[in-house]
Amino acid sequence: MTSGVPPTPQFNFDRQLWRRFTKIAQPYFYPQENRLNFWVFTALLVVLLIAVVCVAFFVVVGGTLLGESLAPNFVNKYAGGLVKQVKALVASPAIFWAVGGLVLSALSFGLTRRAVVPRWKQWSLLGLLLFLSFAVNGANVSLSYIFRFIDTALGQKDQSTFWLNLTLYGVLIIAAIPILVGYRFTRLKLGLYWREWLTKSFLHDYFKDRSYYELDSNSSHTEIDNPDQRITEDIRSFTSVTLSFLLDILDTILTLISFTAILYTISKPLTYGLLVYATLGTVIALVAGRRLIKINYDQLRLEADFRYGLVHVRDNAESIAFYRGEPQELRQVGRRFSRVIDNFNLLIIWQALIDLFQYGYNYFTRVVPYVIVAPLYFSGQTDLGTITQAYIAFSQVLGALSLVTNQIQQISSFAAGVNRLGAFEEVLSRQGLPEKHPEQHIQIQEAQQLSIQKMTLFTPNSEQELVRDLTVNLAPDERLLIVGASGAGKSSILRAVAGLWTNGGGIIVRPDISEMLFLPQRPYMLLGTLREQLLYPKNDETISNEQLQKVLEQVNLAYLTDRFNWDEILDWSMVLSLGEQQRLAFARIFLTQPRYAILDEATSALDVTNERHLYQELQHTAVVYLSVGHRPTLVDYHQKVLELTGGGGWQLLTVAEYRAKLAQMVG
Repeated sequence: MTSGVPPTPQFNFDRQLWRRFTKIAQPYFYPQENRLNFWVFTALLVVLLIAVVCVAFFVVVGGTLLGESLAPNFVNKYAGGLVKQVKALVASPAIFWAVGGLVLSALSFGLTRRAVVPRWKQWSLLGLLLFLSFAVNGANVSLSYIFRFIDTALGQKDQSTFWLNLTLYGVLIIAAIPILVGYRFTRLKLGLYWREWLTKSFLHDYFKDRSYYELDSNSSHTEIDNPDQRITEDIRSFTSVTLSFLLDILDTILTLISFTAILYTISKPLTYGLLVYATLGTVIALVAGRRLIKINYDQLRLEADFRYGLVHVRDNAESIAFYRGEPQELRQVGRRFSRVIDNFNLLIIWQALIDLFQYGYNYFTRVVPYVIVAPLYFSGQTDLGTITQAYIAFSQVLGALSLVTNQIQQISSFAAGVNRLGAFEEVLSRQGLPEKHPEQHIQIQEAQQLSIQKMTLFTPNSEQELVRDLTVNLAPDERLLIVGASGAGKSSILRAVAGLWTNGGGIIVRPDISEMLFLPQRPYMLLGTLREQLLYPKNDETISNEQLQKVLEQVNLAYLTDRFNWDEILDWSMVLSLGEQQRLAFARIFLTQPRYAILDEATSALDVTNERHLYQELQHTAVVYLSVGHRPTLVDYHQKVLELTGGGGWQLLTVAEYRAKLAQMVG
């Protein structure tokens, strides 16, 4: 879908990337009206995290005390240490801090309720996800202690303690599995809701003000390639990966809260060394990732171009077959595929370099806890299980701190998608389009009848002047025929009347666009029923099938209801011939009865008899029409003829004057 190869920008982890990311991601959770709103949104995330920690605190305290009251002997025997710690927390200021955290959270969300209440579903699911994540972290902390006691029992050959903790491990796993399943289900559900919301938002902007037409490959704004891929694949990837990263970051915070304290009590040097090691790894990963973003961005673009090449062949299969153009089409598809392969080869090389760093980074860290904690064990300062717990805590904290290092490939690919979506959003919101100045564009004014005043029209890219100072005034009952050599700009004038092409100057006075119906040479056939085809672009349910049948008879298509059911959904562009499609398009005029009908060679595929019949039927209505065509027979159905002479020139003639000119040319 690209015409020409625009300069490929260098994408990095920079302010533009961050601005695009927040502009797309934040509105689902909180409006992005100004910079202050971002900090309010960030504060709400922090407050939500505090609320989850406070709720988890009360759940643990309440559950432990409830268990002790219901089964004191069992709980004190198997979880006496936990009971002792919980009672100490209850007696400490911690409980007041927890109450204060909940009050702060309630006040924060209460003050922002106008923005948050319409988004209650996403905030509720996000809070639930954080709580489940905290529960998983709690289970991991418990497992670290269980494995510590198991290994210590093995070292001391204490069978009763070994089997007791192994049983506790089994019970904890059984309890944790539903939590893990619930967490995954909720995460996917929130991602689905987010994708639905974001896709609808982009679709709304895509169809608003005919942005889809502005971004078409025939327009001047071709910097946005493959908008279909951006709306489908890029949005799907954005929502799933963003949610994954958001939860991973919040989970990282919870993991650090849970395990750093354990690691710090075991070995302070191990904790400090871990922080330095993870920081260096993150910096190196970010430097390498800058190059990966560019390569991943190109890969997304080239894959989309390759797919479009195949779609183009499918959409034009018959024409290609008639021309025997298979070798040329194979070459153009092959060129696109070769670019995909070349860029992917580069991607493989860089991924291999990243893998080399990541494998070394991850494998080397496995021996660090043993190197630091083993001397403590050999000197008798700790038990055997401490080494196991230190390794578990070290791995959890390192994994949390190495989020960027371990996922640099995914982050690079994700950043490329963010830039594609961000650029797309900017164009849809008109931030990426050239500013339109009134003196440089054709003005549209509404009135009951059509006229053109001193209109100069250029192609969208301003490379060619089509007409200069065109003035046409039509009486309410006058029909206009536009003629001229191919490429003179006949159809372009119709595009200007429709408001699609506005590059130029002058004024077009016309009724509201809803009172006009445009019929192109190849009518648009939507994927739908025969009823929907006839009523397009509207769908008036008050019109009966009997009325539709009469209109089909009016355009000599009555036999269609013998071949097809009214509610049968078909690809009508493949089922009907071009002549049948053009007659069906005329049926839309008779059904909708617009004030003006704009006919762009709308009978070119019809025989003269059918053409005469349709125009005669049209003359019996109140519809005023403008036609573009080459056939001399069309003159019979119009009162004025606009002839484009090329180079911006034109002549407005009466039918008699035009016939005399034709006769003179023949003579």
